[in-house]
Amino acid sequence: MKLLVAENAPDIAAAIAFGARMTWPGCSVAIAEDGQEALRRFTDEPPDLVVLDVTMPPPDGFDVCQRIRAVSQVPILMLTVRDATLDKIRALDLGADDYLTKPFDPLELFARLRALHRRSIGTSPRAAAAFEIAGLTLDFTNHEVRIEGRVVRLTSTEYHLLEELVRHAGTVLPHQVILERVWGSAYVHDVHYLKVYIRRLRQKLGDDAAHPRYIQTDWGVGYRFIALD
Repeated sequence: MKLLVAENAPDIAAAIAFGARMTWPGCSVAIAEDGQEALRRFTDEPPDLVVLDVTMPPPDGFDVCQRIRAVSQVPILMLTVRDATLDKIRALDLGADDYLTKPFDPLELFARLRALHRRSIGTSPRAAAAFEIAGLTLDFTNHEVRIEGRVVRLTSTEYHLLEELVRHAGTVLPHQVILERVWGSAYVHDVHYLKVYIRRLRQKLGDDAAHPRYIQTDWGVGYRFIALD
């Protein structure tokens, strides 16, 4: 288990490193105090999880997140002192899997990191090996998605959202149900999370919200996976 912590506050970085080694005995923790060091450490020793502080010395967390996401689907959690909804949505739009506002409860931080790690490695056997319809293929074993044979790069959270919709194809899943199954019970009221991820999924799948082929919106209720040949 390898964790990269990009945080310029030494006490916070040390606390996260300590908690990581308690959570995952033998965990290797790399600490970076600025964006340049974070990118260098990420390249030198690719981690299994990344914690990014938004306001660290340049490049800031937003920029580092965007650069990491361009080459890797590693789970990313962002830390910020900002509580503005637009900042949170920006983090998600750039590819972050989760965020936490400072000051935070260490127990909550590691609960979220454990959830991200579980989603990234998978936690249960698959009832079916694959799903294929309308040019879309999901390989449940390898967590691989293809459109017309072309691999679509999804983060672990994006993949699990799509899989949840696919496994209930034809059924409208309410917002709260999707949020609980993909993110956990603490997120059932964070509908903006879901909207951001649905938008990202549609973009990557080449789906049109106005004329959906895969993901249909049931306004005010939730989303339904469809497949129009």
